[in-house]
Amino acid sequence: MNASPGGVRWLAVADAAELQRNACRRVIEVAERAIQQRGEFLVVLAGGDTPRGVYRLLRAENADWPHWNVYFGDERCLPTDDAERNSKMVAIEWLDHVAIPKHQIHLIPAELGASAAARAYANTLCDVGEFDLVLLGLGADGHTASLFPNHHWGTASDAADVLAVFDAPQPLPQRVSLSAARLSRSRAVLFLVAGESKRAAVARWRAGEEIPAQAIQPRAGVDVLVESKLLAAAVVPK
Repeated sequence: MNASPGGVRWLAVADAAELQRNACRRVIEVAERAIQQRGEFLVVLAGGDTPRGVYRLLRAENADWPHWNVYFGDERCLPTDDAERNSKMVAIEWLDHVAIPKHQIHLIPAELGASAAARAYANTLCDVGEFDLVLLGLGADGHTASLFPNHHWGTASDAADVLAVFDAPQPLPQRVSLSAARLSRSRAVLFLVAGESKRAAVARWRAGEEIPAQAIQPRAGVDVLVESKLLAAAVVPK
């Protein structure tokens, strides 16, 4: 990628509960700073169980919700009310309970199918500049958003903002995902990594292997909140 990456900052926490509290605090701090400096906060959300706990905590915050604009990093191609959709989970845990205007919650219309949804969401993003914060998870295979090993990640500087995914190597193979290049156009990127199943992926990332998570390279670098036990066996090259 053309941007000069700022590297990866590994931030160890004791357990998943501490990770979620730390992440919630960071989201609120970034939001307050963005609103103070630019009048709005542009955040990209991740799916998964670890972010779910963060969303439950955010629900209780007294934030300046009317100045938030919410986007999604990826989505499964399912009906809008399907419980397996990231947007449905986030709505139940958080967004349905706070005063973010509905027109500022930008859902991926994945119910249209991957190709049509990717085109529509690219149009949604066409006038959006840098995100203020991108939240991401890490899969056991090293994937993030719906960017999977041995698939196209959209890393080139001229890559499409949104990718249609038809053969994800997990249940619900048809998906829509922001590309690595678009996810990297953010002032801050925060990975949330918890659970024993992530140990090998953390080790591979820290050893310098090319996994999808490694392809997210904003100018300011990325922060990875990670359970300390997952770093124990990870080897960092000299």
